[in-house]
Amino acid sequence: MIDPTARVAEGVRMGEGVEIGPYCIIGPRVEIGNEVRLIAHVHVTGVTRLGDGTIVYPYASLGTPPQSVHYRGGATRLVIGPRCELREGVTMNIGTEDGGGLTSVGEGCLFMVGSHVGHDCQVGNAVTFANNVVLGGHVSVGDHTVFGGHAAVHQFARIGEGAMVAGLSGISGNLIPFGYARGPIARLAGLNLVGLRRRGATRADLQRLNRAFRALFFEEGVFADRLDAVARQFSGDLLVEKIITFVRAGGKRPLVTPHARRDGGEPGENAG
Repeated sequence: MIDPTARVAEGVRMGEGVEIGPYCIIGPRVEIGNEVRLIAHVHVTGVTRLGDGTIVYPYASLGTPPQSVHYRGGATRLVIGPRCELREGVTMNIGTEDGGGLTSVGEGCLFMVGSHVGHDCQVGNAVTFANNVVLGGHVSVGDHTVFGGHAAVHQFARIGEGAMVAGLSGISGNLIPFGYARGPIARLAGLNLVGLRRRGATRADLQRLNRAFRALFFEEGVFADRLDAVARQFSGDLLVEKIITFVRAGGKRPLVTPHARRDGGEPGENAG
């Protein structure tokens, strides 16, 4: 079903049951999966794929060139997974040649009004962006992560699985899996226990994870030594091991850590 006011270029590949509403503009290299709905005034361009069952609301703009001075005009891509919901004014850019050439979004994600996914970002499954959340370029976001309204993430930052970022927070570094961060320049305020419970974590799971968290960020000594000690003590605990693996993977940004201890020490001072 294509509204007569829509402009669909030749070359578009389209699945079954697609609905393209009034005044949508679809470029020639776009692929639209089955049962996709573009409500109205949606712009899709570039080498872009929309997964099955995805719904896009008015004034979203998808597949536009990267906002990067390093982009050289190549046929880089944007891939959006199945069953995503993109509300009004959402924007997502294709990748850059030097950043891997792909911006990707997993399945079952919700992007509320005005949110933005920058070039070369990798967003996992079942991720929620509240209104006006923005990702800089090259950001990776793990599955089941939640962002509060107006949160912003610095380029090249890594956000671990199951993390939560409070509204009005700025993330300048790497946030551990299951972490909860808040603040204008966000610090690690604890664990996303609510999210873990919703995903089936038991009380025993949460108690072990909290002990590991306290040992990692609030015990005495060098951070690298604490990391090794926690890895040994909680060997075989899948939740703790995800945090250990994430921290050891490093990256271009420092680790988001808690506020300084009352004695003036910095719990993550050697984390970078």
